[in-house]
Amino acid sequence: MWTPTEEEKYGVVICSFRGSVPQGLVLEIGETVQILEKCEGWYRGVSTKKPNVKGIFPANYIHLKKAIVSNRGQYETVVPLEDSIVTEVTATLQEWASLWKQLYVKHKVDLFYKLRHVMNELIDLRRQLLSGHLTQDQVREVKRHITVRLDWGNEHLGLDLVPRKDFEVVDADQISVSDLYKMHLSSRQSVQQSTSQVDTMRPRHGETCRIPVPHHFFLSLKSFTYNTIGEDTDVFFSLYDMREGKQISERFLVRLNKNGGPRNPEKIERMCALFTDLSSKDMKRDLYIVAHVIRIGRMLLNDSKKGPAHLHYRRPYGCAVLSVLDVLQSLTELKEEKDFVLKVYTCNNESEWSQIHENIIRKSSAKYSAPSASHGLIISLQLLRGDMEQIRRENPMICNRGLAITRKLGFPDVIMPGDIRNDLYLTLEKGDFERGGKSVQKNIEVTMYVLYADGEILKDCISLGSGEPNRSSYHSFILYHSNSPRWGEIIKLPIPIDRFRGSHLRFEFRHCSTKDKGEKKLFGFAFSPLMRDDGTTLSDDIHELYVYKCDENSTFNNHALYLGLPCCKEDYNGCPNIPSSLIFQRSTKESFFISTQLSSTKLTQNVDLLALLKWKAFPDRIMDILGRLRHVSGEEIVKFLQDILDTLFVILDDNTEKYGLLVFQSLVFIINLLRDIKYFHFRPVMDTYIQKHFAGALAYKELIRCLKWYMDCSAELIRQDHIQEAMRALEYLFKFIVQSRILYSRATCGMEEEQFRSSIQELFQSIRFVLSLDSRNSETLLFTQAALLNSFPTIFDELLQMFTVQEVAEFVRGTLGSMPSTVHIGQSMDVVKLQSIARTVDSRLFSFSESRRILLPVVLHHIHLHLRQQKELLICSGILGSIFSIVKTSSLEADVMEEVEMMVESLLDVLLQTLLTIMSKSHAQEAGEYVSCLLSLLRQMCDTHYQHLLDNFQSKDELKEFLLKIFCVFRNLMKMSVFPRDWMVMRLLTSNIIVTTVQYLSSALHKNFTETDFDFKVWNSYFSLAVLFINQPSLQLEIITSTKRKKILDKYGDMRVMMAYELFSMWQNLGEHKIHFIPGMIGPFLGVTLVPQPEVRNIMIPIFHDMMDWEQRKNGNFKQVEAELIDKLDSMVSEGKGDESYRELFGLLLLEKVEQETWRETGISFVTSVTRLMERLLDYRDCMKGEETENKKIGCTVNLMNFYKSEINKEEMYIRYIHKLCDMHLQAENYTEAAFTLLLYCELLQWEERPLREFLHYPSQTEWQRKEGLCRKIIHYFNKGKSWEFGIPLCRELACQYESLYDYQSLSWIRKMEASYYDNIMEQQRLEPEFFRVGFYGRKFPFFLRNKEYVCRGHDYERLEAFQQRMLSEFPQAVAMQHPNHPDDTILQCDAQYLQIYAVTPIPDYVDVLQMDRVPDRVKSFYRVNNVRKFRYDRPFHKGPKDKENEFKSLWIERTTLTLTHSLPGISRWFEVERRELVEVSPLENAIQVVENKNQELRALISQYQHKQVHGNINLLSMCLNGVIDAAVNGGIARYQEAFFDKDYITKHPGDAEKITQLKELMQEQVHVLGVGLAVHEKFVHPEMRPLHKKLIDQFQMMRASLYHEFPGLDKLSPACSGTSTPRGNVLASHSPMSPENIKMTHRHSPMNLMGTGRHSSSSLSSHASSEAGNVVMLGDSSMGEAPEDLYHHMQLAYPNPRYQGSVTNVSVLSSSQASPSSSSLSSTHSAPSQMITSAPSSARGSPSLPDKYRHAREMMLLLPTHRDRPSSAMYPAAILENGQLPNFQRALFQQVVGACKPCSDPNLSVAEKAVPAAPSSWSLDSGAREAQPFLSAHTGCILAPPVPPRSLLHGHYSLHFDTFHHSLGDTPPALPARTLRKSPLHPIPASPTSPQSGLDGSNSTLSGSASSGVSSLSESNFGHSSEAPPRTDTMDSMPSQAWNADEELEPPYLPVHYSLSESAVLDSIKAQPCRSHSAPGCVIPQDPMDPPALPPKPYHPRLPALEHDEGVLLREEAERPRGLHRKASLPPGSTKEEQARMAWEHGRGEQ
Repeated sequence: MWTPTEEEKYGVVICSFRGSVPQGLVLEIGETVQILEKCEGWYRGVSTKKPNVKGIFPANYIHLKKAIVSNRGQYETVVPLEDSIVTEVTATLQEWASLWKQLYVKHKVDLFYKLRHVMNELIDLRRQLLSGHLTQDQVREVKRHITVRLDWGNEHLGLDLVPRKDFEVVDADQISVSDLYKMHLSSRQSVQQSTSQVDTMRPRHGETCRIPVPHHFFLSLKSFTYNTIGEDTDVFFSLYDMREGKQISERFLVRLNKNGGPRNPEKIERMCALFTDLSSKDMKRDLYIVAHVIRIGRMLLNDSKKGPAHLHYRRPYGCAVLSVLDVLQSLTELKEEKDFVLKVYTCNNESEWSQIHENIIRKSSAKYSAPSASHGLIISLQLLRGDMEQIRRENPMICNRGLAITRKLGFPDVIMPGDIRNDLYLTLEKGDFERGGKSVQKNIEVTMYVLYADGEILKDCISLGSGEPNRSSYHSFILYHSNSPRWGEIIKLPIPIDRFRGSHLRFEFRHCSTKDKGEKKLFGFAFSPLMRDDGTTLSDDIHELYVYKCDENSTFNNHALYLGLPCCKEDYNGCPNIPSSLIFQRSTKESFFISTQLSSTKLTQNVDLLALLKWKAFPDRIMDILGRLRHVSGEEIVKFLQDILDTLFVILDDNTEKYGLLVFQSLVFIINLLRDIKYFHFRPVMDTYIQKHFAGALAYKELIRCLKWYMDCSAELIRQDHIQEAMRALEYLFKFIVQSRILYSRATCGMEEEQFRSSIQELFQSIRFVLSLDSRNSETLLFTQAALLNSFPTIFDELLQMFTVQEVAEFVRGTLGSMPSTVHIGQSMDVVKLQSIARTVDSRLFSFSESRRILLPVVLHHIHLHLRQQKELLICSGILGSIFSIVKTSSLEADVMEEVEMMVESLLDVLLQTLLTIMSKSHAQEAGEYVSCLLSLLRQMCDTHYQHLLDNFQSKDELKEFLLKIFCVFRNLMKMSVFPRDWMVMRLLTSNIIVTTVQYLSSALHKNFTETDFDFKVWNSYFSLAVLFINQPSLQLEIITSTKRKKILDKYGDMRVMMAYELFSMWQNLGEHKIHFIPGMIGPFLGVTLVPQPEVRNIMIPIFHDMMDWEQRKNGNFKQVEAELIDKLDSMVSEGKGDESYRELFGLLLLEKVEQETWRETGISFVTSVTRLMERLLDYRDCMKGEETENKKIGCTVNLMNFYKSEINKEEMYIRYIHKLCDMHLQAENYTEAAFTLLLYCELLQWEERPLREFLHYPSQTEWQRKEGLCRKIIHYFNKGKSWEFGIPLCRELACQYESLYDYQSLSWIRKMEASYYDNIMEQQRLEPEFFRVGFYGRKFPFFLRNKEYVCRGHDYERLEAFQQRMLSEFPQAVAMQHPNHPDDTILQCDAQYLQIYAVTPIPDYVDVLQMDRVPDRVKSFYRVNNVRKFRYDRPFHKGPKDKENEFKSLWIERTTLTLTHSLPGISRWFEVERRELVEVSPLENAIQVVENKNQELRALISQYQHKQVHGNINLLSMCLNGVIDAAVNGGIARYQEAFFDKDYITKHPGDAEKITQLKELMQEQVHVLGVGLAVHEKFVHPEMRPLHKKLIDQFQMMRASLYHEFPGLDKLSPACSGTSTPRGNVLASHSPMSPENIKMTHRHSPMNLMGTGRHSSSSLSSHASSEAGNVVMLGDSSMGEAPEDLYHHMQLAYPNPRYQGSVTNVSVLSSSQASPSSSSLSSTHSAPSQMITSAPSSARGSPSLPDKYRHAREMMLLLPTHRDRPSSAMYPAAILENGQLPNFQRALFQQVVGACKPCSDPNLSVAEKAVPAAPSSWSLDSGAREAQPFLSAHTGCILAPPVPPRSLLHGHYSLHFDTFHHSLGDTPPALPARTLRKSPLHPIPASPTSPQSGLDGSNSTLSGSASSGVSSLSESNFGHSSEAPPRTDTMDSMPSQAWNADEELEPPYLPVHYSLSESAVLDSIKAQPCRSHSAPGCVIPQDPMDPPALPPKPYHPRLPALEHDEGVLLREEAERPRGLHRKASLPPGSTKEEQARMAWEHGRGEQ
């Protein structure tokens, strides 16, 4: 049974629970849970992450924690009972965790690792806190570290700043806004400090810290590396100030043995010291660490004779220094030990030993030397800060290492009470001694003892240095042979205080002999007492001591014998009567010098101080002694503070009248001394003295009298220094006064109370008198008043001991009231006065409500005066902050209401005015202070206060002014962001106060300014404020974490909703005045409704209906609302506001409201328009803000632009988006589209002089000027886009305008421009773009694309696979559909994205231009792919049973025609498909089209030669004729004969009789055309090409013979066909069906030439209908070893195409013998169309360019077969030689092509033909671009042609497929330019039909691919070498040498080249353009270019529907070897990049 839990209320999950039981609650490790019930090992409760979901979980998964439960029961709340900072750490770490991972994702690696380190530290610190083993100090320190790290992390992660007090998070409700503001500031400073220097001592959270922080140097000796001393050493470290030339610290001694280790084994790793108490000033001194090395051993290191081995002398060895300033920076930054090496130098002259360190520092290198490089001290240093307690606490490791504390010589900056010290530092300076009759100087050693008065030697009173124990005697080091030694050695004498008096020092001097005995002979001594007779110690000075002679026999047993002697000169003067007969005689020529320095808190060297303390001994000198006290040093005074004070008060009691004033002055001096920072810490000593030791019960009378006398004198005295000092000492004087009075009262039971009170009253009168004096003319009086005001607030606490709160408050009010007002007093005094008020407010007195009632009015009066005059604003704000802080803490008291009322009356208005002034100047800090004050005041106000405030206004004008002010301040507060973004607590509290205040004020607004007194300004101000409030970033809860959102909602609720209700309510209250806010408030209100808060939207959206209604009532329509709403909606949505749910809600709410109105129809229409606009705007925004591609952005923009134009007719918005679209096009370098876009704006303008306003980037100008500028810009863009035909009409339009204005200069310019465009059309190369149809299916696509199909104009060089990749990258979620069928509803309605992409063929509009013979091909090329609105793609399929013998019988074509909404190119690169039509073309119609197209092509080509448009070579004609005739001989047309002339067919299809007749006529026409062609060929053929001609004649006769039975009259039709030829077989050669346009377009580089590429493909296609729109691939199963004669039996692939106007069918055959290493095979009947998934073969892409001189050779080589292959056309396969050798005609052809032919830029070639480098083909999507990349990258910036996707190419292309060849061709002669071709009409000539062949036993041929207008190839199988083939003699080797160029160096035999040759390819090499040059024979002269083209129509006029043209099917065959070479052409070595680019361009381009 489940029972409610009593104790188990809160716990932490220690193991994740998956909730695998019914009602189980899923829990993650680390989550916290609130437990409600328990039952048998299970708990029921909620996770604090999801408090609304209850569930059960195992009890043993939970670690219980203590918690406080409030409100037990259903709605109980549980708070864990742990330190709040632990809770904060837990919550913060959970929040950081997710953000931390994001840092890694965003590559912010540095912060990632720093934050990880901080998080680990926090976890560790939290663990320490939870352990409970820390002391209070340690807890505080850990908390400090935690808060520093929390704030650091929040700062760097952009999280909110947490306000704290004493490390605890403050509750904003418990403190005033002013305090909260200060805490935010303090936290911000602490964060900044922690960021720069986490561990520095600093004021924490507002604490004032006046103690200077001491610094300490930690020094550790790591090792002393030396190898030559071999003796023990003493190393002394000290700090030396170079500037002052003195040591400033004690010495630290390290004793080392001869091996370099410590002499004491316990000291290993413990040779360290701490140099303490260095002040900040010391750190700036020129300090050095100096190390003196003293060796202990022989007299001379290198001389073993000098002195016996058993004697050890202290001898100087060397010195090392290190500059502290040099290492300070690195030590400060490092915060840990750092190692340094100190090089040890030796002294060159021992007499200068005392100065060696100075010489090294000064680098006087002559005086020292380095004994060897290996001598060095390795030390580590660390800089520490803080007092010693802190150092020990923070660095336990250092302090536990036997640390030697090494103190400063003298006292530190701050002397702490209780710091007992009694050290005398003695420096052995120098001595001067006699030689004593010796020839050499002495080796003098000084021995020193400390002796007590009884002659006993004091033990352990001599310290050579810290780190070693004290000793009883001292032996100096010895300077060799020096009678005037300079030691400079400091010895510390720590003598106990009780032994100091009477003790003396004795110095004994000995000569150390270096003879064998090595004895030390005593020859003299000196002594010095430590204290003088007057009780003072030895002064800090150099003392010259007398040296007395003595010897070894002298005895010092009776020290009295010499103590009676004078020790020095001063002593001698004090002892005149010295007996002459003494044991010890003074050596007058010898002297000895020492210096001393006393650091003692117990002994004094000051005579005056001793005199004061012993004043009774000198009663007559008291006046003088008191006067001299001012000259005693502060150190001496604080050492004896208590004794001095006792003495002073005793003297005062002794004779008040006589000594009163002097004692008072002495007391003031001592009190002021304690104000010095150095002695500040002695104030507690003074306080303790007053409380516990002070006994002057009568002193108060004299102190009051003296103080009053000082004040009364202040008006008269000129020098007031002593008065000012007394004013400064006021605090302690009052303490003495009050304590004295208490003692007196205690002693006398309260006697003389009245006298005391009256005397205090009089004293205050004097104080008021001083303050009331006019100090404007007296600076000294000003200082006196300032000193008094500064000290005045310090006396309140003392007075409260003797007087009531009210009495003291009255004293203070009187005093503050006596100060003159601001007007009469100087500014400096203002500051002092306000500071005094501030300290009064901060005092304990002000915390009592009784005193506040008295003091508050006067304080507010002064603040009001200052605020009115805008003076001292910062101080005033501080005072106000303190007042509000006190009022807030006392807010439970009843008196607070009255105080708040007082403040509202006095301050509210002036605060508002001040804030407006400050905000206008943008003073951020002052603004923050005053905003916090204003908010504090408003927060304290309740209903009563608001009521009184509003009732107190005398008139509505005053109220209006107040409301305007407060609304303005609130608005500025939100606009200016007074509080930084991360002050979330402050911002939320501010918003809460504002919304509360507005609720109070809105009623006053409604009551006073609605009806007759309506005031637009106030209402507008109110609405603006409300709108700004709701839109505040800090209130947008949607963007913050759920935890934080819950906290805010729990505390404040959603304040946006509160304000929205308020706003709606006020709007309703407006009534008929609403019309004043239309349309002004539409934008702001719209902004509010766009806030993503459903409730706010529900409240506010109906206001728009209200606005529509009111405008409808007034104007009969709501045009204003409509216009404004649409305008603002556009800008706001683009700013990122609004979402899909808003769009739906907007439509729903408004339609619901509008339905009930009389104007419902217009309303519904408007609302629908707006929602549709929003739909488009949201799409547009999503595209723009995302990482979307240009296409998507452009599509979105076009969509939106059209909507503005067509649906809501917003011209201005339309024009804006025109320019946005234009900018996008320019960015994407779509210049033609940019021009068309800008044209839309241009067409809106007229050629008029109407002035236009400034708009977008256009200046104010006339309409004519703007239109002219636009036209020029558009023309410029058309030029950049190479669309000159579109620019020419604009040039004419401009010319017309210029002509009408007689502006001939501009006219000349525009005409030249137009002329240059004509030149460009004729001369510049342009690429024909590919076109792709894209279907976007699925609901996940943007609205403007969803379930629509588009046709896109590809980029230059872009092929299908590249386009498909681009689309897939634009829509990464999309799936590419692998079939061309129209998708069904499941795909259309699914939540996904599907893309269907394939290439389509344009159907040009300008058919007449294309059919005109004399129009240059470059012109035709343009019209083929521009102004195109219709496109088509074809899909071949078999209808009925398939005839295995002849597939053409059943091969049909499905042709789809797409019509677009606009022509391409236009304002976009793609347009939507408007209409699609589908027709089927029968096999017979297809055959008719193919034959007819071939005839047209032949006639056009022959016509060119007849009209002499082509001169020089006839290669193109040769190849074309060869292709047709050869194919016919080998069975091309025969297939058509078999298929359609068969009796069965005629019987079954009686309706086709007319078409069959037509086909027969066309075949006859073809024979006639060929006859004419051969006649022309004979006329122009080169002598070397005669064998080819003869062969053509022979084969033509065979062709006629084969057709004789069908057409008996054929032999008479061809006069050119004479002679005989041997028929090569019975096989009929038929050419493939092909449309004339297709023939023109198919080129050897065409993408349709797919044959021979399968071996490189990544997927083989073998399906009947695999291609809907493009290249049809036919896979044959030809075997490898077939004889050529049998070949075409096996390759009978027929391709009938109906005679359907404009149709083209492409078929490619891929023989199966070219085994494809495909990894996947698409072999279904519906596999992807080849244009979707195939790339063109290498031949289709052109080949890497060659220089002109190589190009013909290359192309001819490509035309030649290998020794095993033969050229074969798709239509008319040429003969393949059995032995693999070339026939003679081919050799000759090769020679001609190499020598004199340069294939020209043919207009009939596709883009691919013209410019695409060859690459290994692949059927995969990415094959096109792969190999082109290296070439392209090498020629960036040059004109070159990368690969383009395969597409259905335009009709009229030739087909020639070749593989790359690898020959290095020699130089060919320079090419000459050829004349541009012109075409003339040619009468129809009968010709022969053609028929493609499909191979492999006639049985297995399959159709795969598409029948479209692209070029197809019918590929021949790769045959194995036929064993039966007879050998040939006409091999390449037998070719005459003159067939090659003289300078070519091509080595035969050459490598095999694979290619396919069609008649189109032959034609291809004949056509030429002016920009191409030919290597012509010498007799050929370049001709002039042709006439200019016909002018194109206006591009932007409405375009006519495109006419469809006759197109046919081209079948190509290709012979390929199974082991083909790589498809790359070799570039000649040394060709430059420019040449290569040019070669690529010229080689690849075809004539359009």
